[in-house]
Amino acid sequence: MQIRRVAAIVLPMAFVLAACRTVSHDPRPVADAFAVFPATFVSEDVLPDRQVQPAIPLPALQGPGRLVARPTTPFLWTWRDPGPSAHAAFRLAGDNPFGQRMSFLVEDVFRDREGTEWVRIQTGEHPNGAQAWIRARDVRLSPISQRIVVDLSARRLVHFVRGEARTTLTVAIGDEDTPTVPGRYFVWARVRYFNPAGPYGKLALGLSGFSKVVRFGPSPGRLAIHGTADPSDRGKSVSLGCVRVYNAQIGLLWSVPMGTPVIIRR
Repeated sequence: MQIRRVAAIVLPMAFVLAACRTVSHDPRPVADAFAVFPATFVSEDVLPDRQVQPAIPLPALQGPGRLVARPTTPFLWTWRDPGPSAHAAFRLAGDNPFGQRMSFLVEDVFRDREGTEWVRIQTGEHPNGAQAWIRARDVRLSPISQRIVVDLSARRLVHFVRGEARTTLTVAIGDEDTPTVPGRYFVWARVRYFNPAGPYGKLALGLSGFSKVVRFGPSPGRLAIHGTADPSDRGKSVSLGCVRVYNAQIGLLWSVPMGTPVIIRR
């Protein structure tokens, strides 16, 4: 089982964000069919990752979601529990399929009786909220200064910087059959597109969460905040689970770093 999971994590193939309905008899393309291939995106980060700061010592964590962990190695070994007798669980890729260095959301920190420092992270893998322990020496810890909150009932996205609301946007969300799944996620990928009139607009922020009903073959569709060229989408429940932001406004999110917490609430 673990070998198959490693293969799924490191496979450098196209991935899907809220890709297609589970109904297999309908061959029609859908607006959020987020199959990403090399010819359709710019693989480098949208902007330099401003989240990266000088390494800090293992802090006393005051609640989850205050730090991100950026790998310093190509792969991270994860562990079921921290401590001298810890057992390895699986190997996690340090880069996403776009070649961008991951920044995992930190949930907890721990120092065992031998002085080894451990960090519990959200892995960004299925199921939603999946967590694992890693050794602190394999990552660089940085404080979080930004977050995104999506209010589904209000159809509103708010981008906070250092606790202050920087940007407030009216967005589209999933419909009744393919709802946007509430949860606490993080920015897993940042993808800029050559064709702003395409299904994902100018930019997509891939998230660490997944749809509960949308699938791409055997894999669940990954959630995203992405652009749209259609201004009439704003304020409506029309997507397959992704959060859509009008192209003229999504540029306001270009500076959001990898690892930024994204809270989606009802």
